[in-house]
Amino acid sequence: MTQVQFAIRPATIADTPAIFSLIVALADYENLSDKVTGNIESLQKDLFGAKPCIEAIVAEIEPNQQIVEFALFFTSYSTFLTRRGIYLEDLFVLSEYRGMGLGKALITNLAQIAVAREYGRFEWSVLDWNEPAIAFYTSIGAEILPDWRICRVNGDALERLANQ
Repeated sequence: MTQVQFAIRPATIADTPAIFSLIVALADYENLSDKVTGNIESLQKDLFGAKPCIEAIVAEIEPNQQIVEFALFFTSYSTFLTRRGIYLEDLFVLSEYRGMGLGKALITNLAQIAVAREYGRFEWSVLDWNEPAIAFYTSIGAEILPDWRICRVNGDALERLANQ
């Protein structure tokens, strides 16, 4: 396995196209390409607009500063802890850079952000078929919660629910 030099940093507005490209690659990896209906402009507004609702950090390979990984996250809240937390929406490493420590470095960086902000929790979801990710998350101390399931209402179902 080749080692690479990389830097982790907060995303900038100029990174938006690269992050969106990685989002498309993530959707392809998860066999969900047909679900990508967003665009660069919307992502940029949500990251850097007047009322940002998400944050992102990126890993770039040195010395050419190619972005090869991103993590997109937002502030969550635990009523039981009565404290804020970080919810990691997505983390993705280009396949040719996996196994080099980039994923662990980004997860560690997010944990450091949570601790620095005095948050009480850092959590995310993982697809049940993604055994490499589950093994990785378990190896870094993450607890896989067997009793919890994600509930989602979107598209036409969201419209119907809102109009009841």
